[in-house]
Amino acid sequence: MTLQHDKRDPACLEVFAKLSEYVDGELDAVDCREVEAHIADCPPCIEFLQSLKRCVAAERAFQGRAECGPVPPELEQRLKSAWQAALARRQQA
Repeated sequence: MTLQHDKRDPACLEVFAKLSEYVDGELDAVDCREVEAHIADCPPCIEFLQSLKRCVAAERAFQGRAECGPVPPELEQRLKSAWQAALARRQQA
Protein backbone atom coordinates (compact mmCIF):
# COMPACT_ATOMS: atom_id res chain seq x y z
CA MET A 1 0.00 0.00 0.00
CA THR A 2 1.39 3.40 -1.00
CA LEU A 3 1.30 6.04 1.69
CA GLN A 4 -0.56 9.21 0.88
CA HIS A 5 1.64 11.41 3.05
CA ASP A 6 -1.04 13.96 3.76
CA LYS A 7 -3.63 14.73 6.40
CA ARG A 8 -5.50 11.51 5.53
CA ASP A 9 -2.52 9.21 6.02
CA PRO A 10 -2.80 7.49 9.43
CA ALA A 11 1.00 7.48 9.76
CA CYS A 12 1.10 11.26 9.22
CA LEU A 13 -1.68 11.78 11.73
CA GLU A 14 0.19 9.73 14.30
CA VAL A 15 3.41 11.67 13.72
CA PHE A 16 1.54 14.97 13.69
CA ALA A 17 0.19 14.19 17.17
CA LYS A 18 3.74 13.72 18.46
CA LEU A 19 5.55 16.63 16.80
CA SER A 20 5.15 19.14 19.62
CA GLU A 21 6.63 16.67 22.09
CA TYR A 22 9.34 15.84 19.54
CA VAL A 23 10.34 19.50 19.20
CA ASP A 24 10.33 19.91 22.99
CA GLY A 25 12.51 16.80 23.47
CA GLU A 26 9.79 15.05 25.48
CA LEU A 27 9.47 11.83 23.45
CA ASP A 28 11.03 8.56 24.56
CA ALA A 29 13.71 7.07 22.32
CA VAL A 30 11.34 4.69 20.51
CA ASP A 31 8.80 7.39 19.61
CA CYS A 32 11.61 9.74 18.64
CA ARG A 33 13.06 7.18 16.20
CA GLU A 34 9.58 6.54 14.75
CA VAL A 35 9.02 10.26 14.15
CA GLU A 36 12.46 10.68 12.59
CA ALA A 37 11.99 7.64 10.34
CA HIS A 38 8.65 8.98 9.13
CA ILE A 39 9.74 12.56 8.51
CA ALA A 40 12.81 11.36 6.61
CA ASP A 41 10.47 10.50 3.74
CA CYS A 42 7.44 12.75 4.21
CA PRO A 43 7.59 16.26 2.75
CA PRO A 44 4.29 17.43 4.33
CA CYS A 45 5.43 16.38 7.80
CA ILE A 46 8.87 17.93 7.24
CA GLU A 47 7.20 21.18 6.20
CA PHE A 48 4.93 21.13 9.24
CA LEU A 49 7.84 20.34 11.57
CA GLN A 50 9.85 23.25 10.17
CA SER A 51 6.85 25.53 10.64
CA LEU A 52 6.39 24.31 14.20
CA LYS A 53 10.08 24.93 14.98
CA ARG A 54 9.79 28.47 13.61
CA CYS A 55 6.71 29.09 15.78
CA VAL A 56 8.46 27.80 18.89
CA ALA A 57 11.51 29.95 18.17
CA ALA A 58 9.33 33.02 17.61
CA GLU A 59 7.40 32.37 20.82
CA ARG A 60 10.63 32.01 22.80
CA ALA A 61 11.99 35.24 21.31
CA PHE A 62 8.76 37.09 22.10
CA GLN A 63 8.24 35.69 25.59
CA GLY A 64 8.26 38.30 28.29
CA ARG A 65 8.44 41.32 26.04
CA ALA A 66 5.11 42.88 26.89
CA GLU A 67 1.94 42.29 28.79
CA CYS A 68 -1.05 42.12 26.52
CA GLY A 69 -4.41 43.40 27.60
CA PRO A 70 -7.65 41.63 26.84
CA VAL A 71 -8.45 41.03 23.18
CA PRO A 72 -11.25 43.29 21.98
CA PRO A 73 -14.39 41.24 21.15
CA GLU A 74 -14.35 42.38 17.50
CA LEU A 75 -10.77 41.17 17.05
CA GLU A 76 -11.51 37.90 18.82
CA GLN A 77 -14.43 37.28 16.45
CA ARG A 78 -12.33 38.11 13.39
CA LEU A 79 -9.61 35.72 14.56
CA LYS A 80 -12.14 32.94 15.19
CA SER A 81 -13.68 33.48 11.75
CA ALA A 82 -10.26 33.39 10.08
CA TRP A 83 -9.35 30.22 11.96
CA GLN A 84 -12.60 28.52 10.98
CA ALA A 85 -12.12 29.53 7.35
CA ALA A 86 -8.58 28.13 7.38
CA LEU A 87 -9.81 24.84 8.85
CA ALA A 88 -12.55 24.63 6.23
CA ARG A 89 -10.00 25.17 3.43
CA ARG A 90 -7.77 22.40 4.86
CA GLN A 91 -10.72 19.99 5.02
CA GLN A 92 -11.57 20.70 1.37
CA ALA A 93 -7.98 20.09 0.22
